[in-house]
Amino acid sequence: MTAQRGFVRRTVALTVTASVAALTLAACGDDGKASGKSGTGGHNAADVSFSKEMIQHHRQAVEMASLAADRASSNRVKSLATKIRGAQDPEITTMSGWLTSWGEKVPQDMTGMGHDMSSSTPGMMTGADMGKLEKASGAAFDTMFLNMMVEHHEGAVDMAKTEKADGGYRPATELATDVITAQSAEIEQMNKMLGKD
Repeated sequence: MTAQRGFVRRTVALTVTASVAALTLAACGDDGKASGKSGTGGHNAADVSFSKEMIQHHRQAVEMASLAADRASSNRVKSLATKIRGAQDPEITTMSGWLTSWGEKVPQDMTGMGHDMSSSTPGMMTGADMGKLEKASGAAFDTMFLNMMVEHHEGAVDMAKTEKADGGYRPATELATDVITAQSAEIEQMNKMLGKD
């Protein structure tokens, strides 16, 4: 009887140990999937590039959207600009937090300084483009703003698709999915406002 009890105890102990080991391995496996191709702390180089570039991209979109308050003539343009600012400001804060936690530098805020980052980042406006937008008002501003923001959003969607393909940090790839969904819908909305199919 005692021997049988001992056997049962050993069997239960082995079963529990095997279960814990399996769970530990599964957790490690999941972490491996989440952390992507390389890097430490669950992120890789693609996540760092995406966050740094998208912060600057979003900052320019927020700068463009801020101009609409006193330059746009259409309430629909003003409303869209407010929506863009409301979505992208918190995302800048989120991505800045990731970079800080990874020991990476958050890009310096160059908005409003005439710095031209358009050559390296998809959809970014040049300093000259921003100058034209700042000088425009009324219906001319509305058309210019919508055309520029469509191009800007298309660049963001391209960047987000790259992050989804190459990134390893799950919150970043999830943000990339959100960017694709939200900005693709806004591209469609802006094209309709411009009278394009």
